[in-house]
This record gives sequence, structure tokens and C-alpha cells, in this order.
Amino acid sequence: MQLLRLNALASHFELPKTAVTIGNFDGVHLGHQAMIKQLKAVAEAEQLKTVVMIFEPQPLEFFKGYEAPPRISSLREKVEYLSELGVDYIAVAKFDHHFRSLSAEAFADILKDKLSAAHLVLGDDFHFGKNRQGNSEFLRDYGFKVTNLHTIALDGERVSSTRIRQTLQAGDLALAAKLLGRPYSITGRVQYGDQIGRTIDFPTINIRLNRHKPCLQGIYGVEVVCETGSLSAKVQQENPEQPGIAGYDQGSLFGAGHVGTRPAIKQTHPEWRLEVHFPDVSANLYGLLMRVTFLNYLHGEKDYPSLEALKAGIDDDVEKLLEFRRKHPTFPF
Repeated sequence: MQLLRLNALASHFELPKTAVTIGNFDGVHLGHQAMIKQLKAVAEAEQLKTVVMIFEPQPLEFFKGYEAPPRISSLREKVEYLSELGVDYIAVAKFDHHFRSLSAEAFADILKDKLSAAHLVLGDDFHFGKNRQGNSEFLRDYGFKVTNLHTIALDGERVSSTRIRQTLQAGDLALAAKLLGRPYSITGRVQYGDQIGRTIDFPTINIRLNRHKPCLQGIYGVEVVCETGSLSAKVQQENPEQPGIAGYDQGSLFGAGHVGTRPAIKQTHPEWRLEVHFPDVSANLYGLLMRVTFLNYLHGEKDYPSLEALKAGIDDDVEKLLEFRRKHPTFPF
């Protein structure tokens, strides 16, 4: 797979003839996966390369900023999932004032000239260009072959990024996993936090979210995998007497995850955080790239009246999550 930044492509850059699909692909869910499957089938039949065109930031993030819907997937995560599906190119279009002002004709020219598109695979309600003036019929008239894929449904309801956001916000991790085709996870590097957890005997790792805000909030049982090596081996190497609680994947650890703005910690400018406490672990994990998979929703964030109350609440949460791990010797869904 090759990643292309459309606004940075050299004027002489030229792709072979391609089959292209276009969208946000937030979550790369079952509907998106069906789109990629169709794209690859078209490409194989017509001897084309495959291109997935995505936007960064996502258009609603450009128009609404912080008020935009929360992200399911960061750009890194999208690229990872699309790569696993076997596409040849991922083209990232920088969504800015210039891009939003493109006419339907100018957008079609990008597909033809920069992406060498011969065949487009699109959703049945795809619109593009300034004021959404372009659609599939416009593209057919412009000279492209166009295949429209109908909506994918699960349990009688449309599979969509909106539905997945609502499902995650409701704490239904099992249904979210069905809609996504995999358990929900967030990937990011361990960064320095304010280390308040250490002062109440619950040290945490603080994982970069790489999105304006996440689509879940609360306390979770999580499995954490280090993307660059065995996490359990690293922990045991630093402190063999505190190996932590094994996760389900080889080399992973089970932990208590928190996603939110920490209302119990009085802050002038609250920030969204993803923090994980590993019971029975003491190790330096800064800078490591982690994938946090959400297994069990315990409850939403609570505004404790004091640090003492917060400590007692965390202690109770950890005990309940460890009980969940004991009751689920195999992966929960």
C-alpha cells in the first residue's frame, strides 16, 4: 500500500489506471469493508489498481470544529485498517477552504488527472463539490464508469458511522464489534501526563488520542498491546515481581481504562484523556505505541467530591474489572 497526499503530489506524478472509492471511512466498518470488496472485484475484472480517497480533517470537523461528531478512527487507524483490506493506494485529500470550494467539474478533474480514475465505486447517496452539486449521474456523464453499492444492514438497521458512535456511547461494545467487524480499539503513543494517579497509588499510562474527541466515555476493562513488541515481556523485564494481569492476545496486559475529562480533578481547561491503570505493574512505558481494545463498559465518569473519594472509587472499579477478567477466561465477544 502507498499513501498519497493529494495536495503534495508532484505535477509529473502519474498513477496507472485505477478504480476509486471515496468517503470518510470513519471506523472502516462492515459497510466500508463491503465497498472495498466491490472495489477490488471491479479492479481485478478491469485490471486496475485500487484507490481509497479519504479527507483530512473530515469535512464536519472542518465546518464544525470541536462540535463535530466524535471520531471513531484516527488517520493512523484508518490507514492501518484499509491497508489490511489490501488496497493499493490511500489518497488523503486535505479538506480546507480551497477544497470545499471546488466545483463538481474541478473535483472530477482531480479524480481523472491525479488519481487516473477509470471506474468509481460509490455509495448510493454520494454527493461532492461545492454545495454538493455533483453526484453519480454527473460522474457518468463526465466519462467515468460508476458502480453504486447499496446500504449494508445488520439486524435490520443500516450500518453507519453514526450508528457505531451511538452504540459506543451507549456502552454496547459487543454490538459495536459486530458493526465494525472487530472489537473497538484506539491506538496512540504513551505520553507524559500530570501524574496525579501516582499520588493516589493508581499510576496510569496516558495515551495520545489523536482526535478532537473520542466517541466513548467512562470506565472500561481494556486489553493493551504494544505495537512494537511484547508488552508483558517489557514489563517483566523491568520488574519481574510485578508482571501485571495477562490480556487475551499474546504479550498483552489487562487493565482498567478511563476515557473522559476527569471531572473529579478540578481543572481550568479540561482535556479528553485515555488513561490505563495496570494492576500489579511498575514500568516505564513512555513513548511506546499502544493499541487499547475496549472489552467491558463499567460505568460513566463520576465527579467525586475529593481525591480520597476518587481513590476509593478507583479501587472499587479495579476490583470489579478484575472480577470481569476472572469470569471471562476467553475473549468476551
